[in-house]
Amino acid sequence: MSNLNTSSPASESKRLPEQSSNGLFATEDWWAVWIGLGVIVIAYLLFASGTSIKWLAVAPTKWSSIAQAASDLTHRLSGYVALFVAFAVLFGVAVTALGQRVGQFLPGFLVVFVLSMLIFIAGAWTGSATYNLEPPLIALAFGLIVSNVARVPAWLVPALRVEFYIKVGIVLLGATLPFTLLVWAGPVAVGQATVVSLITFFVIFLVSRALGLEKRFAAVLGVGGAVCGVSAAIAIAGAVRAKREQVSVAITLVVVWAIVMVFALPFVARALSLPTGVAGAWIGTSEFADAAGIAAAQAYGDLARHASGAIAGAPEASLQAFTLMKVVGRDIWIGIWAFVLAIVATTLWDRDEVGAIKTQTSAREIWTRFPKFVFGFLIASALVTWIGSHYTLAEYRSVLTPAFVAPITALRTWAFTFCFLSIGLTTRLRNLSATGAKPFIAFTAGVAVNVVIGYLLSVHVFGQYWSTLGQ
Repeated sequence: MSNLNTSSPASESKRLPEQSSNGLFATEDWWAVWIGLGVIVIAYLLFASGTSIKWLAVAPTKWSSIAQAASDLTHRLSGYVALFVAFAVLFGVAVTALGQRVGQFLPGFLVVFVLSMLIFIAGAWTGSATYNLEPPLIALAFGLIVSNVARVPAWLVPALRVEFYIKVGIVLLGATLPFTLLVWAGPVAVGQATVVSLITFFVIFLVSRALGLEKRFAAVLGVGGAVCGVSAAIAIAGAVRAKREQVSVAITLVVVWAIVMVFALPFVARALSLPTGVAGAWIGTSEFADAAGIAAAQAYGDLARHASGAIAGAPEASLQAFTLMKVVGRDIWIGIWAFVLAIVATTLWDRDEVGAIKTQTSAREIWTRFPKFVFGFLIASALVTWIGSHYTLAEYRSVLTPAFVAPITALRTWAFTFCFLSIGLTTRLRNLSATGAKPFIAFTAGVAVNVVIGYLLSVHVFGQYWSTLGQ
Protein backbone atom coordinates (compact mmCIF):
# COMPACT_ATOMS: atom_id res chain seq x y z
CA MET A 1 0.00 0.00 0.00
CA SER A 2 1.34 3.44 -0.91
CA ASN A 3 1.20 6.82 0.60
CA LEU A 4 -0.26 9.76 -1.28
CA ASN A 5 2.62 9.85 -3.70
CA THR A 6 4.87 6.93 -4.49
CA SER A 7 6.26 5.41 -1.34
CA SER A 8 5.28 2.70 1.07
CA PRO A 9 2.82 2.57 3.94
CA ALA A 10 5.60 2.98 6.40
CA SER A 11 6.02 6.53 5.22
CA GLU A 12 2.38 7.49 5.57
CA SER A 13 3.08 9.15 8.90
CA LYS A 14 5.52 11.54 7.26
CA ARG A 15 4.55 15.12 6.70
CA LEU A 16 3.69 16.44 3.30
CA PRO A 17 6.94 17.49 1.63
CA GLU A 18 8.28 20.98 1.82
CA GLN A 19 8.22 22.98 -1.38
CA SER A 20 11.46 24.30 -2.78
CA SER A 21 11.74 27.65 -4.48
CA ASN A 22 14.69 26.61 -6.63
CA GLY A 23 13.38 27.47 -10.08
CA LEU A 24 9.98 28.08 -11.60
CA PHE A 25 9.92 24.57 -13.10
CA ALA A 26 11.46 22.63 -10.23
CA THR A 27 8.47 21.93 -7.99
CA GLU A 28 5.06 20.31 -8.17
CA ASP A 29 3.46 23.59 -7.05
CA TRP A 30 4.89 25.58 -9.92
CA TRP A 31 3.95 22.95 -12.50
CA ALA A 32 0.38 22.98 -11.20
CA VAL A 33 0.37 26.76 -11.71
CA TRP A 34 1.74 26.57 -15.26
CA ILE A 35 -0.61 23.77 -16.29
CA GLY A 36 -3.69 25.39 -14.76
CA LEU A 37 -2.98 28.90 -16.05
CA GLY A 38 -1.93 27.53 -19.44
CA VAL A 39 -5.26 25.76 -19.82
CA ILE A 40 -7.14 28.93 -18.82
CA VAL A 41 -5.21 31.14 -21.25
CA ILE A 42 -5.75 28.72 -24.13
CA ALA A 43 -9.45 28.48 -23.26
CA TYR A 44 -9.74 32.27 -23.32
CA LEU A 45 -7.86 32.66 -26.61
CA LEU A 46 -10.20 30.16 -28.22
CA PHE A 47 -13.21 31.91 -26.68
CA ALA A 48 -12.01 35.32 -27.92
CA SER A 49 -11.57 33.91 -31.43
CA GLY A 50 -15.19 32.76 -31.49
CA THR A 51 -14.68 29.10 -30.63
CA SER A 52 -14.29 27.15 -27.38
CA ILE A 53 -12.29 24.48 -25.59
CA LYS A 54 -15.51 22.49 -25.12
CA TRP A 55 -14.44 19.97 -27.75
CA LEU A 56 -11.55 18.92 -25.50
CA ALA A 57 -13.20 19.35 -22.09
CA VAL A 58 -15.42 16.40 -22.81
CA ALA A 59 -18.00 15.34 -20.24
CA PRO A 60 -20.80 12.76 -20.44
CA THR A 61 -24.41 13.79 -20.90
CA LYS A 62 -27.14 12.80 -18.47
CA TRP A 63 -28.48 9.28 -18.94
CA SER A 64 -31.22 7.14 -17.43
CA SER A 65 -30.42 3.74 -18.95
CA ILE A 66 -27.29 1.70 -19.61
CA ALA A 67 -28.03 1.79 -23.33
CA GLN A 68 -28.01 5.60 -23.29
CA ALA A 69 -24.74 5.65 -21.35
CA ALA A 70 -23.11 3.19 -23.77
CA SER A 71 -24.31 5.19 -26.77
CA ASP A 72 -22.96 8.42 -25.30
CA LEU A 73 -19.61 6.78 -24.55
CA THR A 74 -19.31 5.58 -28.14
CA HIS A 75 -20.24 9.02 -29.44
CA ARG A 76 -17.67 10.80 -27.25
CA LEU A 77 -14.90 8.20 -27.38
CA SER A 78 -12.66 10.26 -29.69
CA GLY A 79 -13.04 13.21 -27.30
CA TYR A 80 -12.02 11.06 -24.34
CA VAL A 81 -8.97 9.85 -26.27
CA ALA A 82 -7.98 13.42 -27.15
CA LEU A 83 -8.42 14.49 -23.53
CA PHE A 84 -6.26 11.60 -22.29
CA VAL A 85 -3.51 12.58 -24.73
CA ALA A 86 -3.69 16.20 -23.57
CA PHE A 87 -3.49 15.26 -19.88
CA ALA A 88 -0.76 12.69 -20.58
CA VAL A 89 1.38 15.28 -22.35
CA LEU A 90 0.90 17.98 -19.69
CA PHE A 91 1.40 15.67 -16.71
CA GLY A 92 4.13 13.70 -18.50
CA VAL A 93 6.23 16.81 -19.09
CA ALA A 94 5.73 17.88 -15.48
CA VAL A 95 6.65 14.56 -13.85
CA THR A 96 9.70 14.27 -16.12
CA ALA A 97 10.86 17.71 -14.99
CA LEU A 98 10.28 16.60 -11.39
CA GLY A 99 12.61 13.63 -11.81
CA GLN A 100 10.13 10.80 -12.44
CA ARG A 101 10.42 8.62 -15.53
CA VAL A 102 7.45 9.18 -17.79
CA GLY A 103 7.45 5.46 -18.64
CA GLN A 104 6.62 4.73 -15.01
CA PHE A 105 3.87 7.34 -14.86
CA LEU A 106 1.89 6.83 -18.07
CA PRO A 107 0.74 3.19 -17.67
CA GLY A 108 -0.72 3.94 -14.26
CA PHE A 109 -2.22 7.22 -15.43
CA LEU A 110 -3.99 5.40 -18.26
CA VAL A 111 -5.73 3.26 -15.63
CA VAL A 112 -6.51 6.34 -13.49
CA PHE A 113 -7.97 8.11 -16.52
CA VAL A 114 -10.11 5.18 -17.67
CA LEU A 115 -11.45 4.60 -14.15
CA SER A 116 -12.16 8.32 -13.81
CA MET A 117 -13.96 8.31 -17.16
CA LEU A 118 -16.22 5.47 -16.03
CA ILE A 119 -16.80 7.24 -12.72
CA PHE A 120 -17.62 10.48 -14.55
CA ILE A 121 -20.16 8.59 -16.65
CA ALA A 122 -21.66 7.00 -13.53
CA GLY A 123 -22.02 10.47 -12.02
CA ALA A 124 -24.04 11.56 -15.08
CA TRP A 125 -26.87 9.19 -14.16
CA THR A 126 -30.10 11.16 -13.78
CA GLY A 127 -30.56 9.82 -10.26
CA SER A 128 -27.05 10.75 -9.10
CA ALA A 129 -28.11 14.03 -7.46
CA THR A 130 -30.71 12.23 -5.37
CA TYR A 131 -28.07 9.97 -3.86
CA ASN A 132 -25.18 12.49 -3.90
CA LEU A 133 -23.31 10.40 -6.47
CA GLU A 134 -21.03 13.14 -7.75
CA PRO A 135 -17.90 11.94 -9.64
CA PRO A 136 -15.31 12.96 -6.99
CA LEU A 137 -17.27 11.22 -4.20
CA ILE A 138 -17.80 8.10 -6.32
CA ALA A 139 -14.07 8.10 -7.05
CA LEU A 140 -13.22 8.35 -3.36
CA ALA A 141 -15.64 5.57 -2.39
CA PHE A 142 -14.47 3.30 -5.21
CA GLY A 143 -10.82 3.85 -4.37
CA LEU A 144 -11.42 3.15 -0.67
CA ILE A 145 -13.21 -0.12 -1.47
CA VAL A 146 -10.45 -1.29 -3.80
CA SER A 147 -7.57 -0.35 -1.51
CA ASN A 148 -9.17 -1.95 1.54
CA VAL A 149 -10.05 -5.29 -0.04
CA ALA A 150 -7.00 -5.70 -2.27
CA ARG A 151 -3.45 -4.46 -2.65
CA VAL A 152 -2.78 -1.73 -5.20
CA PRO A 153 -0.16 -2.99 -7.71
CA ALA A 154 3.23 -1.31 -7.51
CA TRP A 155 3.19 -0.19 -11.16
CA LEU A 156 0.04 1.88 -10.52
CA VAL A 157 1.52 3.79 -7.57
CA PRO A 158 3.58 6.38 -9.57
CA ALA A 159 0.36 7.70 -11.14
CA LEU A 160 -1.41 8.26 -7.81
CA ARG A 161 -0.13 11.82 -7.39
CA VAL A 162 -2.79 13.20 -5.06
CA GLU A 163 -1.26 16.59 -4.29
CA PHE A 164 -0.38 17.29 -7.94
CA TYR A 165 -3.91 16.61 -9.20
CA ILE A 166 -5.59 18.64 -6.47
CA LYS A 167 -3.22 21.57 -6.99
CA VAL A 168 -4.02 21.67 -10.70
CA GLY A 169 -7.72 21.44 -9.80
CA ILE A 170 -7.46 24.30 -7.32
CA VAL A 171 -5.79 26.57 -9.89
CA LEU A 172 -8.63 25.76 -12.32
CA LEU A 173 -11.07 26.42 -9.47
CA GLY A 174 -9.84 30.01 -9.41
CA ALA A 175 -11.18 30.51 -12.94
CA THR A 176 -14.67 29.66 -11.74
CA LEU A 177 -14.53 32.14 -8.83
CA PRO A 178 -13.92 35.62 -10.26
CA PHE A 179 -13.65 38.42 -7.73
CA THR A 180 -16.57 40.18 -9.42
CA LEU A 181 -18.85 37.42 -8.17
CA LEU A 182 -18.23 38.79 -4.70
CA VAL A 183 -19.62 42.14 -5.83
CA TRP A 184 -22.57 40.49 -7.54
CA ALA A 185 -23.20 38.37 -4.45
CA GLY A 186 -23.55 41.46 -2.31
CA PRO A 187 -22.23 42.35 1.13
CA VAL A 188 -24.71 40.07 2.91
CA ALA A 189 -23.45 36.87 1.29
CA VAL A 190 -19.80 37.86 1.71
CA GLY A 191 -20.31 38.94 5.31
CA GLN A 192 -22.23 35.82 6.30
CA ALA A 193 -19.63 33.58 4.66
CA THR A 194 -16.84 35.42 6.49
CA VAL A 195 -18.52 35.04 9.89
CA VAL A 196 -19.11 31.33 9.33
CA SER A 197 -15.60 30.64 8.03
CA LEU A 198 -13.90 32.37 10.95
CA ILE A 199 -16.09 30.98 13.75
CA THR A 200 -16.17 27.41 12.45
CA PHE A 201 -12.41 27.33 11.97
CA PHE A 202 -11.60 28.59 15.44
CA VAL A 203 -14.16 26.30 17.12
CA ILE A 204 -12.68 23.21 15.47
CA PHE A 205 -9.11 24.39 15.96
CA LEU A 206 -9.53 25.24 19.64
CA VAL A 207 -11.49 22.07 20.46
CA SER A 208 -8.84 20.03 18.65
CA ARG A 209 -6.09 21.66 20.65
CA ALA A 210 -8.03 21.18 23.91
CA LEU A 211 -8.27 17.47 23.07
CA GLY A 212 -4.53 17.27 22.54
CA LEU A 213 -4.36 17.17 18.73
CA GLU A 214 -1.32 18.86 17.20
CA LYS A 215 -1.61 22.30 15.66
CA ARG A 216 -1.21 21.24 12.03
CA PHE A 217 -3.87 18.54 12.32
CA ALA A 218 -6.19 21.03 14.04
CA ALA A 219 -5.65 23.51 11.19
CA VAL A 220 -6.50 20.94 8.51
CA LEU A 221 -9.66 19.90 10.36
CA GLY A 222 -10.62 23.52 10.98
CA VAL A 223 -10.33 24.69 7.39
CA GLY A 224 -11.92 21.47 6.12
CA GLY A 225 -15.01 22.33 8.14
CA ALA A 226 -14.91 26.09 7.56
CA VAL A 227 -14.46 26.25 3.82
CA CYS A 228 -14.59 23.80 0.96
CA GLY A 229 -14.24 20.41 2.55
CA VAL A 230 -11.85 18.08 0.76
CA SER A 231 -10.15 20.64 -1.49
CA ALA A 232 -9.51 22.98 1.43
CA ALA A 233 -8.18 20.20 3.66
CA ILE A 234 -5.64 19.13 1.05
CA ALA A 235 -4.62 22.70 0.26
CA ILE A 236 -4.06 23.56 3.92
CA ALA A 237 -2.23 20.28 4.56
CA GLY A 238 0.30 21.31 1.94
CA ALA A 239 0.57 24.81 3.39
CA VAL A 240 1.28 23.66 6.97
CA ARG A 241 2.93 20.31 6.14
CA ALA A 242 0.44 18.12 7.96
CA LYS A 243 0.89 14.35 8.06
CA ARG A 244 -0.58 12.30 5.27
CA GLU A 245 -2.91 10.23 7.41
CA GLN A 246 -4.23 13.42 8.99
CA VAL A 247 -5.37 14.55 5.54
CA SER A 248 -7.16 11.22 5.09
CA VAL A 249 -8.93 11.62 8.44
CA ALA A 250 -10.06 15.15 7.56
CA ILE A 251 -11.35 14.04 4.16
CA THR A 252 -13.24 11.12 5.71
CA LEU A 253 -14.93 13.39 8.26
CA VAL A 254 -15.86 15.93 5.58
CA VAL A 255 -17.40 13.27 3.34
CA VAL A 256 -19.32 11.60 6.20
CA TRP A 257 -20.87 14.85 7.41
CA ALA A 258 -21.50 16.08 3.85
CA ILE A 259 -23.55 12.96 3.16
CA VAL A 260 -25.48 13.37 6.42
CA MET A 261 -26.25 17.00 5.63
CA VAL A 262 -27.39 16.35 2.08
CA PHE A 263 -30.36 14.46 3.51
CA ALA A 264 -30.84 16.25 6.85
CA LEU A 265 -30.83 19.90 5.78
CA PRO A 266 -33.60 19.74 3.13
CA PHE A 267 -35.72 17.61 5.49
CA VAL A 268 -35.39 20.06 8.41
CA ALA A 269 -35.83 23.08 6.14
CA ARG A 270 -39.07 21.56 4.83
CA ALA A 271 -40.28 20.85 8.36
CA LEU A 272 -39.63 24.50 9.26
CA SER A 273 -41.29 25.73 6.01
CA LEU A 274 -38.28 27.89 5.14
CA PRO A 275 -38.46 29.95 1.93
CA THR A 276 -36.28 28.59 -0.86
CA GLY A 277 -33.70 31.39 -0.71
CA VAL A 278 -33.40 31.12 3.07
CA ALA A 279 -33.02 27.34 2.90
CA GLY A 280 -30.39 27.65 0.16
CA ALA A 281 -28.39 30.11 2.25
CA TRP A 282 -28.59 27.81 5.27
CA ILE A 283 -27.45 24.85 3.19
CA GLY A 284 -24.61 26.95 1.76
CA THR A 285 -23.55 27.96 5.25
CA SER A 286 -23.75 24.46 6.75
CA GLU A 287 -22.65 22.05 4.01
CA PHE A 288 -19.03 20.92 3.67
CA ALA A 289 -18.79 19.98 0.00
CA ASP A 290 -19.95 21.72 -3.17
CA ALA A 291 -21.30 18.54 -4.74
CA ALA A 292 -23.32 17.53 -1.69
CA GLY A 293 -24.56 21.08 -1.14
CA ILE A 294 -25.69 21.47 -4.73
CA ALA A 295 -27.61 18.21 -4.41
CA ALA A 296 -29.27 19.37 -1.17
CA ALA A 297 -30.15 22.83 -2.55
CA GLN A 298 -31.49 21.35 -5.77
CA ALA A 299 -33.54 18.84 -3.81
CA TYR A 300 -35.17 21.65 -1.80
CA GLY A 301 -35.87 23.59 -4.98
CA ASP A 302 -37.54 20.50 -6.42
CA LEU A 303 -39.63 20.19 -3.25
CA ALA A 304 -40.78 23.77 -3.68
CA ARG A 305 -41.57 23.17 -7.34
CA HIS A 306 -43.89 20.30 -6.48
CA ALA A 307 -45.30 21.75 -3.27
CA SER A 308 -47.98 23.85 -5.01
CA GLY A 309 -47.10 27.05 -3.16
CA ALA A 310 -46.59 25.45 0.25
CA ILE A 311 -42.93 26.62 0.20
CA ALA A 312 -42.38 30.32 -0.40
CA GLY A 313 -39.94 31.59 -3.01
CA ALA A 314 -38.92 30.60 -6.51
CA PRO A 315 -37.54 27.06 -6.82
CA GLU A 316 -34.35 28.43 -8.43
CA ALA A 317 -33.66 30.68 -5.42
CA SER A 318 -32.49 27.73 -3.33
CA LEU A 319 -29.62 26.90 -5.68
CA GLN A 320 -28.82 30.57 -6.30
CA ALA A 321 -28.53 31.30 -2.57
CA PHE A 322 -26.42 28.20 -2.04
CA THR A 323 -24.07 29.24 -4.84
CA LEU A 324 -23.61 32.72 -3.40
CA MET A 325 -22.95 31.38 0.10
CA LYS A 326 -20.85 28.28 -0.56
CA VAL A 327 -19.32 28.38 -4.03
CA VAL A 328 -18.63 32.12 -3.93
CA GLY A 329 -18.53 33.30 -0.33
CA ARG A 330 -16.91 30.36 1.47
CA ASP A 331 -14.78 28.74 -1.23
CA ILE A 332 -12.77 31.91 -1.81
CA TRP A 333 -11.40 31.41 1.71
CA ILE A 334 -9.24 28.52 0.48
CA GLY A 335 -6.62 30.97 -0.71
CA ILE A 336 -6.92 33.21 2.34
CA TRP A 337 -6.50 30.39 4.86
CA ALA A 338 -3.64 28.83 2.87
CA PHE A 339 -1.80 32.17 2.79
CA VAL A 340 -2.30 32.92 6.49
CA LEU A 341 -1.60 29.43 7.82
CA ALA A 342 1.49 28.97 5.64
CA ILE A 343 2.99 32.06 7.29
CA VAL A 344 1.89 30.95 10.77
CA ALA A 345 3.30 27.46 10.29
CA THR A 346 6.60 28.78 8.97
CA THR A 347 7.17 31.60 11.44
CA LEU A 348 5.78 29.99 14.61
CA TRP A 349 5.07 26.28 14.51
CA ASP A 350 8.26 25.19 12.74
CA ARG A 351 10.52 27.09 15.13
CA ASP A 352 8.65 25.76 18.16
CA GLU A 353 9.12 22.18 16.99
CA VAL A 354 12.86 22.47 16.43
CA GLY A 355 13.37 24.39 19.65
CA ALA A 356 14.77 27.46 17.94
CA ILE A 357 12.15 29.90 19.17
CA LYS A 358 14.57 32.84 19.20
CA THR A 359 15.66 32.28 15.63
CA GLN A 360 14.16 34.77 13.19
CA THR A 361 12.45 33.20 10.21
CA SER A 362 13.56 34.86 6.99
CA ALA A 363 11.28 36.07 4.25
CA ARG A 364 13.05 33.62 1.95
CA GLU A 365 12.03 30.70 4.15
CA ILE A 366 8.41 31.84 4.12
CA TRP A 367 8.56 32.09 0.33
CA THR A 368 10.18 28.67 0.07
CA ARG A 369 7.47 27.04 2.12
CA PHE A 370 4.50 28.98 0.76
CA PRO A 371 2.22 26.84 -1.48
CA LYS A 372 2.78 28.40 -4.90
CA PHE A 373 -0.40 26.91 -6.37
CA VAL A 374 -2.34 29.44 -4.26
CA PHE A 375 -0.83 32.15 -6.48
CA GLY A 376 -2.13 30.22 -9.46
CA PHE A 377 -5.59 30.18 -7.87
CA LEU A 378 -5.51 33.95 -7.26
CA ILE A 379 -4.10 34.77 -10.72
CA ALA A 380 -6.75 32.60 -12.36
CA SER A 381 -9.45 34.38 -10.39
CA ALA A 382 -8.01 37.80 -11.27
CA LEU A 383 -7.78 36.86 -14.96
CA VAL A 384 -11.39 35.76 -15.14
CA THR A 385 -12.35 38.86 -13.12
CA TRP A 386 -10.81 41.01 -15.84
CA ILE A 387 -12.58 39.02 -18.55
CA GLY A 388 -15.89 39.11 -16.67
CA SER A 389 -15.64 42.88 -16.11
CA HIS A 390 -16.65 43.35 -19.75
CA TYR A 391 -19.98 41.61 -19.14
CA THR A 392 -23.05 42.13 -17.01
CA LEU A 393 -24.04 39.32 -14.64
CA ALA A 394 -26.73 38.18 -17.10
CA GLU A 395 -24.20 38.16 -19.97
CA TYR A 396 -21.66 36.38 -17.80
CA ARG A 397 -24.13 33.56 -17.22
CA SER A 398 -25.44 33.35 -20.79
CA VAL A 399 -22.27 34.04 -22.81
CA LEU A 400 -19.12 33.55 -20.79
CA THR A 401 -20.18 30.61 -18.62
CA PRO A 402 -21.21 28.09 -21.32
CA ALA A 403 -18.32 28.75 -23.72
CA PHE A 404 -15.47 29.59 -21.34
CA VAL A 405 -16.14 28.83 -17.67
CA ALA A 406 -18.10 25.58 -18.06
CA PRO A 407 -15.33 23.76 -20.01
CA ILE A 408 -12.77 24.79 -17.37
CA THR A 409 -15.18 23.54 -14.70
CA ALA A 410 -15.32 20.18 -16.50
CA LEU A 411 -11.52 19.96 -16.58
CA ARG A 412 -11.46 20.87 -12.88
CA THR A 413 -13.85 18.01 -12.19
CA TRP A 414 -11.51 15.65 -14.07
CA ALA A 415 -8.56 16.80 -11.96
CA PHE A 416 -10.53 16.44 -8.72
CA THR A 417 -11.69 12.98 -9.78
CA PHE A 418 -8.07 11.92 -10.45
CA CYS A 419 -7.23 13.24 -6.99
CA PHE A 420 -10.07 11.62 -5.05
CA LEU A 421 -9.58 8.29 -6.81
CA SER A 422 -5.90 8.43 -5.87
CA ILE A 423 -6.81 9.32 -2.28
CA GLY A 424 -9.06 6.28 -2.05
CA LEU A 425 -6.47 3.99 -3.61
CA THR A 426 -3.82 5.16 -1.14
CA THR A 427 -5.89 5.09 2.06
CA ARG A 428 -6.25 2.12 4.39
CA LEU A 429 -9.14 2.63 6.78
CA ARG A 430 -7.46 0.61 9.51
CA ASN A 431 -4.70 3.24 9.56
CA LEU A 432 -7.29 5.94 10.29
CA SER A 433 -8.53 4.23 13.45
CA ALA A 434 -5.20 4.96 15.14
CA THR A 435 -6.22 8.62 15.50
CA GLY A 436 -9.09 7.70 17.84
CA ALA A 437 -12.31 9.63 18.46
CA LYS A 438 -10.75 13.04 19.14
CA PRO A 439 -10.77 14.28 15.49
CA PHE A 440 -14.40 13.22 15.17
CA ILE A 441 -15.35 15.06 18.37
CA ALA A 442 -13.53 18.24 17.29
CA PHE A 443 -14.98 18.25 13.80
CA THR A 444 -18.48 17.47 15.06
CA ALA A 445 -18.26 20.45 17.43
CA GLY A 446 -17.65 22.59 14.37
CA VAL A 447 -20.58 20.96 12.59
CA ALA A 448 -22.92 21.82 15.46
CA VAL A 449 -21.77 25.44 15.63
CA ASN A 450 -21.84 25.72 11.84
CA VAL A 451 -25.45 24.56 11.57
CA VAL A 452 -26.71 26.75 14.42
CA ILE A 453 -24.91 29.92 13.29
CA GLY A 454 -25.93 29.27 9.71
CA TYR A 455 -29.56 28.98 10.76
CA LEU A 456 -29.50 32.16 12.86
CA LEU A 457 -27.83 34.21 10.13
CA SER A 458 -29.91 32.82 7.26
CA VAL A 459 -33.30 32.89 8.99
CA HIS A 460 -33.21 35.64 11.60
CA VAL A 461 -30.40 38.07 10.79
CA PHE A 462 -30.47 38.15 6.97
CA GLY A 463 -33.76 36.35 6.39
CA GLN A 464 -35.35 39.26 4.52
CA TYR A 465 -32.44 39.41 2.09
CA TRP A 466 -32.46 35.69 1.31
CA SER A 467 -36.26 35.36 1.14
CA THR A 468 -36.42 38.05 -1.56
CA LEU A 469 -33.35 36.87 -3.51
CA GLY A 470 -33.81 37.41 -7.22
CA GLN A 471 -37.01 39.43 -6.86
